[in-house]
Amino acid sequence: MTAPLLVVDAEVDGVTGVDVRIEAGRIVAVGPDLSRAGAELVDAGGGALIPGLTDHHLHLHATAADAASVRCGPPAVRGAGQLAAALAAAPVDAHGWVRGVGYIESVAGDLDAAALDRLHRDRPTRIQHRSGAMWVLNSAAVAATGLVSAEHPGVERDATGAPTGRVWRADDWLRTRLPTSGPPSLAAVGAALTGFGITSVTDATPDLRPDSQRAIEAAMTSGDLPQRVHLLGAPLAEPGRGDSSAGPTVGPYKIVLADSGLPDLDTLAGTIRAAHAARRPVAVHCVTREALLILLVVLDEVGTVPGDRIEHGAVVPRETLTWIRRLGLRVVTQPGFLADRGDDYLRDVDPADQPDLYRCRSLLDAGIPVALSSDAPYGPLDPWRVIAAAVDRRAPTGDVVGADERLAATEALNGYLAPVTDPGGPARRVVVGADGDVVLLHSPLAEVLAAPTADAVRRTVLAYR
Repeated sequence: MTAPLLVVDAEVDGVTGVDVRIEAGRIVAVGPDLSRAGAELVDAGGGALIPGLTDHHLHLHATAADAASVRCGPPAVRGAGQLAAALAAAPVDAHGWVRGVGYIESVAGDLDAAALDRLHRDRPTRIQHRSGAMWVLNSAAVAATGLVSAEHPGVERDATGAPTGRVWRADDWLRTRLPTSGPPSLAAVGAALTGFGITSVTDATPDLRPDSQRAIEAAMTSGDLPQRVHLLGAPLAEPGRGDSSAGPTVGPYKIVLADSGLPDLDTLAGTIRAAHAARRPVAVHCVTREALLILLVVLDEVGTVPGDRIEHGAVVPRETLTWIRRLGLRVVTQPGFLADRGDDYLRDVDPADQPDLYRCRSLLDAGIPVALSSDAPYGPLDPWRVIAAAVDRRAPTGDVVGADERLAATEALNGYLAPVTDPGGPARRVVVGADGDVVLLHSPLAEVLAAPTADAVRRTVLAYR
């Protein structure tokens, strides 16, 4: 945005007939009947003007790659026959590979190379589990990547020592075994985010490779990715950086407590101490009860710093709420998963854990800051779907998952309005001096929040560009 922008007749903070003037990336005036001199004029027609949304946890390059992949799970694929047909019809990349995403065991059981061969053996194929934690390769892909001689601990092996075709939490390593290709373009992701009203994002990919970080910076510079970007996966030695005009900012240090292999307490404590010593808070992936308890025990020992956060909080036992609050942690969670896969949770998750799934209401009531996010591509990117899920908590079949954890629609929206550097903090507002990243809606805010949908977004202003 270069010329001044004047939005007239907008609803701001529930007040109608408000004009808002934005210059040089900042809101410089808010009130009735502002001067129109030299400004691009946008008539809001009574629609709400709100701050730009922040997705506090997603994966940019994985989301871009996901768009070019074949769906291997519900709702597109249900059953082995449909999966085989989808793989047979799938296009290949420039090197002749098939890439699948979104697999879950309800489709065709526990996949390994032999099982995948029965579905599709003619072309090298890799399928990512819906959790993002595992890839399954068919025999052609196993051979092409040299898994037989590989020494990476993520390569699963059978009792004879042969690779099963399953590779756990080794995305960067596996990428080095694949045909050479650079990170995917982020232009389509940037356009989708803009259409949703998202003006800043936190990329939560752990241990970002240098080429991935350079690609994000280049996409921001070119305008392919017009959003402000906050990185959790920047190298530990890289200090926190808060000026988004110079490229991505650097935030807390991402630590993954993988349910497939939890770390010992001393190792985790050492990693957290190192991050804190580097003046980086930690952002710790916790999707199981065990992972959360390990984290809390270790933080009791090493201490916390402002900004330490729990990523996902998929299972948060009620008895840990006061513990989390005492440690001063915040939670970045994804209730959108309930809309996407709540039926699976009701079927597969231990009934004792179901009340603890993706808590929201009880976290806020306990005084714990809560931010909402997508975890795209593993959860729905659309923030309005996530907001709706936080409000109604309905699974695809309509069953409610954790009714007591529902949020009011304004609370859910606020989960997207906190600054990228302060997830769960106070919601940003359209006021003089605030940054000019704003979203114009077609209707007043109360009407939009009565039935949240991305169709309500009329225009997204990315003022810092």
